[in-house]
Amino acid sequence: MLRGPTGVEAWGTLAEKVVVPASNLVPVPGGWSLEEMAAAPLVFLTAWQALTQWSDPPAPPPASSVLLVTGASGGVGVAAVLLGKSMGLVVVGLSRSAEKGAKLKGLGADFVFDPQDPNLRKAVMAAIAPKKIDLAVDSVAGALFNDVVAMLGYGGRISVVGRSGGAVPEFNTASLFFRRNRIGGVAVGDYTPEAAQAAWKQIVGRLEATGKRPVVDRVFPFEEVKAAFARLAQGPMGKVVVRVAG
Repeated sequence: MLRGPTGVEAWGTLAEKVVVPASNLVPVPGGWSLEEMAAAPLVFLTAWQALTQWSDPPAPPPASSVLLVTGASGGVGVAAVLLGKSMGLVVVGLSRSAEKGAKLKGLGADFVFDPQDPNLRKAVMAAIAPKKIDLAVDSVAGALFNDVVAMLGYGGRISVVGRSGGAVPEFNTASLFFRRNRIGGVAVGDYTPEAAQAAWKQIVGRLEATGKRPVVDRVFPFEEVKAAFARLAQGPMGKVVVRVAG
């Protein structure tokens, strides 16, 4: 099921059976498990919007642009890495875990850095020189946001997906002026059923072309749903899925 009212405006989360509009339904892609399908629509539609929202009609950034993904090991982060590589982008991921960083490189990330590195900005800019960041998909915000802005090149954009790191301290809007930088929010609920269907077709096609699948961190039975939420709090690699008995 793609983005729709179920579980948002209507009851339906963690349910054995639920009624949904037919326009929100899509078939499971060939070769995918049910768990992979369950993990995919929300995060991949969010990542797709983050990557394509800067043109009308929505289109991927030019190939060889540099994409920065904060929180790269999370659900949206992994999806952004996979889709970014399918678009021919140079992908820079940020993750505090060396183990997750290695997995991100296995998914195609060109560079992975620890966002807690005091020399983060210098390290990233040296790795991608002479380029700068063309597009950032940011789910962290917090103090890191000012570093993300500082690494943007002329016309660079930030798609804001979340704020797990809290509020941005002392943000100076003047830092946007002379490089014509832009910041835009991402809201997957803004998709119409038709737009979601069109985006999903693109997403599945790109994953098939690159031989990639949605990343599932762990599958929990319904009886262990509290443990599933605890796993979320630990910071999984990819998506946590709850298998509902049916």
